[in-house]
Amino acid sequence: MEGKPRPAASPAQALTAMDQLIALSLVSQQDIAQRLGLGVTDLTCLGHILGAGEQPITAGDLADRANLTSGAVTGVLNRLERAGYAHRAADPADRRRVRIVADESAAARLYAVYEPFYLRMNELFADYTSDEVAVLADWFTRATALMGTRLDELRTTGQA
Repeated sequence: MEGKPRPAASPAQALTAMDQLIALSLVSQQDIAQRLGLGVTDLTCLGHILGAGEQPITAGDLADRANLTSGAVTGVLNRLERAGYAHRAADPADRRRVRIVADESAAARLYAVYEPFYLRMNELFADYTSDEVAVLADWFTRATALMGTRLDELRTTGQA
């Protein structure tokens, strides 16, 4: 498949478009979290728990993925358990270790909210060649790493 013609864009225009996407994403995540009876951080963590699939993650893994402290993750897990989205379970290979497992209904509740958007996103990706999608995936991966680096810098320096 040959790529469709795309309008020219400068880095400044791309940054503006990215800022608009991030801003709308933040508002959207807040709205979705409220509808599910969660906070945004809890929703983010639930996404990581569900994303782990058949290999449940530890609280430490969750803290790393969500860029949270272990104390913050403990609070998140307590709230997710109270809300019926996830629970702690002993690791069958090492009973001293605890894994975080999503409740079956949690996945269904999240998929009901996110599936229409993901279907539309897949339709959007279908407008791009596989090479263009590879560039998008690379850009998102690298931009995520840059954002993580900046978050670490802000936390280290205490800048506002």
